[in-house]
Amino acid sequence: MIKKKEKEKRVAMKYFPMLLFCSSLLLIIESSTAIDTINTTQLVREGDAIVSAGGTYELGFFSPGKSKNRYLGIWYSKISVQTAVWVANRETPLNDSSGVILRLTNQGILVLLNRSGSLIWSSNISRPAMNPVAQLLDSGNLVVKEEGDDNLENSLWQSFEHPSDTFMPDMKQGRNRITGMDWYMTSWKSPDDPSRGNITYILVPYGYPEILVMEDSRVKYRSGPWNGMRFSGTPHLKPNPVYTFGFVFNDKEIFYRYHLLNRSKLWRVVASQNGDISNFVWVDKTQSWLLYGTANTDNCERYSLCGANGICSISNSPVCDCLNGFVPKIKKDWDAMDWSSGCVRKIPLNCSGDEFRKLSGAKLPETKTSWFNKSMDLEECKSTCLKNCSCTAYSNLDIRDGGSGCLLWFGDLIDSRIFIENEQDIYIRMAASEQGMNLSSD
Repeated sequence: MIKKKEKEKRVAMKYFPMLLFCSSLLLIIESSTAIDTINTTQLVREGDAIVSAGGTYELGFFSPGKSKNRYLGIWYSKISVQTAVWVANRETPLNDSSGVILRLTNQGILVLLNRSGSLIWSSNISRPAMNPVAQLLDSGNLVVKEEGDDNLENSLWQSFEHPSDTFMPDMKQGRNRITGMDWYMTSWKSPDDPSRGNITYILVPYGYPEILVMEDSRVKYRSGPWNGMRFSGTPHLKPNPVYTFGFVFNDKEIFYRYHLLNRSKLWRVVASQNGDISNFVWVDKTQSWLLYGTANTDNCERYSLCGANGICSISNSPVCDCLNGFVPKIKKDWDAMDWSSGCVRKIPLNCSGDEFRKLSGAKLPETKTSWFNKSMDLEECKSTCLKNCSCTAYSNLDIRDGGSGCLLWFGDLIDSRIFIENEQDIYIRMAASEQGMNLSSD
């Protein structure tokens, strides 16, 4: 009996190192198992990752391009080209990520700390948390929420409300009218530097909302206002088999967003350093991103290329002309192909007996100082414009089903252009003495 026990002991001792190795390996495997959620007791360190439930997105530390700096970001998990869609510490890169941690506080705030414990980046919260968790969704949205509450409207914080340079499916581009928070993109400084560049893609709520692409403080491109079907300056935005899109404007929020019909596709809209707003789709066969389209299609997209009361038509040469009833303000400049001075009226308005000339296929002028009413019809819109001597043009707000709503302009008409395929009409005020013209024609 004693010999048998000694034999069993020797066998056990012989295989103990192997058992210890297997146990350690099991612990390593268990600790590296992908998770999509962390709570207040869990940390994310260099080499760790949070992976969305479907495996589409991953959150961790990375170095963009040729940079040696480290950033906390979100990227596509399953493709061969690392492509970041969100960066937390854009303005505060890490020189050394050893000892760096991301943790969730009991208050529901995500904090990124360096090896000495100094705060590098943090989120914020809309209200005190009770039992917070942070989850990376399969939309690419990092959400801080109360455990068990999957309603995004109740979230404490979400990365989708703090975009970097990428506009993702189901992300909102616009403004929360209750809190005043704007959701907008800014370009990276360079492929190696994700800090804020000089290009901003933002929906502005002044007058009637439209999207602007800004270069520093200068408008580079504008979308035109939403007309019920698309933004009036984006005729290429049409129903398609890849995605749907829509615009929401109510008392709580104003936003534009798109939704992928096939969630297995990888699709992103990027604000690049040169000002292009481009759509990309991932192609498995080539293992690369395909440029699907870009918003800046031609020279007429340049903001106010033809100046005040000018109109751009890419099919004409030169592309700039004055609206009917207007002439170049400085003719010698126009003869030299400098249209920036714009146009002025041949005959000033006198407010009494003025008429309107219809311009069809238009990208509507800048709406920064416009006025709108959603319930008026076109005739009421015309009457309202005529009663105000400063009103210079009117149009339907919504072109669907014969048209509805009213949009009025005051003063100069800025950044108009013609699209052959556009269905939008605008009615431009003319002096009564110009009644000899066919004012109802294009």
